[in-house]
Amino acid sequence: MRYSRFVAIGDSQTEGIGDGDDEHGYRGWADRLAERLASDDPDFGYANLAIRGKNTRNVLEEQLEPALALSPDLIAAPLGMNDVIGRADLDAVHDDLDRIYRALAESGATTIVSTFPDISEINPLGRIFQDRLLDMNGMMRDFARDYGFVLVDLYAAPVLRDRRSWSSDRLHASPSGHARFAAGAAFALGLPESSADWGDGLPPLPEPGLATHVVDDARWLAQWFTPWIVRKMRGRSLGDGRLPKRPTVEPIGPLTQPTE
Repeated sequence: MRYSRFVAIGDSQTEGIGDGDDEHGYRGWADRLAERLASDDPDFGYANLAIRGKNTRNVLEEQLEPALALSPDLIAAPLGMNDVIGRADLDAVHDDLDRIYRALAESGATTIVSTFPDISEINPLGRIFQDRLLDMNGMMRDFARDYGFVLVDLYAAPVLRDRRSWSSDRLHASPSGHARFAAGAAFALGLPESSADWGDGLPPLPEPGLATHVVDDARWLAQWFTPWIVRKMRGRSLGDGRLPKRPTVEPIGPLTQPTE
């Protein structure tokens, strides 16, 4: 199937954090997929409304209607990770997701959702959130089945259990991790020249010693976790005041810079 209007909604994962920077802009898995879809269609258009820090309720209230107003025939909407780590009530999250996904299904657009990767060995706090992540993944599989969505099963991909697929903050994919997600979406959509091996693992590296692990985790806690906790206590998010990087459906070209 050919698509002509692709709109992405969500949070930092779909904005592309980890694949670029604030100075030069972010690429990310959705941009990479859009570039692939546009490679043989000069009229193909793409918008990305995703903003870092947004949870499911934010997407429902701020992104859903603008996304549908753009009349997409393809939508990317993998949602919920900020609800997992933010300790939101998952029953309420389920209700919000159902409102979002029901509206997307009724639009007639092909919709891409995903499970979330297993980060229990990537992030020092990954095991704490593991049960909630598994619950969220169960929701995603159920929504994909019930609404006929395209599911990218990131949880089942060995490559995403490798530190090399993650940026230094261990919460966002690295450029190679975003590329694998895009390849998984291409395969799930049945795009030409996509491959079932998109999630295969990388060649193994020597295992670092315990002391290296301890020092690395301590550095992560100081550099990334502590500032996150401070923002949470102050009720702030990195997405506060930001606008979407690509708010309208346009031909693929240079991305607009993130705006504050």
